[in-house]
Amino acid sequence: MNDDLRTIVLAVVVLAIGAVLGWLARTSLGRRKLHRRQGFFGLPVNAESLVVVTREAGSPELTVTRHDALALVELSALIKDCGGHPQLVAHDAAQQGFGERTEFCVGAPGAHRRMAAHMQSLLPGVTVDNDPQAGADRDSFRIGSERYRVEPGKAEYVLLARLTAGQGNTGRPVFLLCGQRPITHQAAGRYLAHHHERLARKHRGGSFVLLLKVVNSAAYGPDVVELVADVTKPAQSAPPVPAKSHRAT
Repeated sequence: MNDDLRTIVLAVVVLAIGAVLGWLARTSLGRRKLHRRQGFFGLPVNAESLVVVTREAGSPELTVTRHDALALVELSALIKDCGGHPQLVAHDAAQQGFGERTEFCVGAPGAHRRMAAHMQSLLPGVTVDNDPQAGADRDSFRIGSERYRVEPGKAEYVLLARLTAGQGNTGRPVFLLCGQRPITHQAAGRYLAHHHERLARKHRGGSFVLLLKVVNSAAYGPDVVELVADVTKPAQSAPPVPAKSHRAT
């Protein structure tokens, strides 16, 4: 074998080794990312999860609004990416505890029985004004000492929460997507899909409650979302004295 042929063979061998090492590195990185995603969502391969939704008004069947359905598309994709299996359940049919299976609860507490129960037991510092006589405060969020009013089509709020129901980091999490309008549920589902890696790093697999604002949905739909605040502490604390009002800017 002359020197030129030896050089070519060595070059081919080096390239082959480099390709194999690169493939192994990418495979290992992809596996670690998958494990982190599965840990954040509490969804090992083949795990079942509950997706609890509100029935559309006047429908005896399990039908949901268009924006809630689009939120379910976002959540189903996340579940499938983890290798899990979603089970769709109506809010008034999900009569079971939490912590055994990951749960995604989508809807507003006024029409969503299970969301109302979760809010009462897990987020005592949050109230939603469902009184038809409330005027400008109708559907507003009160979190701690602050109130957040809805301005339809201009500024609408939604809570995105990951909670472990008092079982530390061992129980499967409950994810709440609780908004003032159905379009905010789609926005929260999209926000979770886009930012779950950052949220997992920041909160280290623990509980959090984020207040998001959907900006000018009349023009932009669910695409423009702002993080207003991390409200984990006030949301999980007992309600204090009367709230100050805030109008969105």
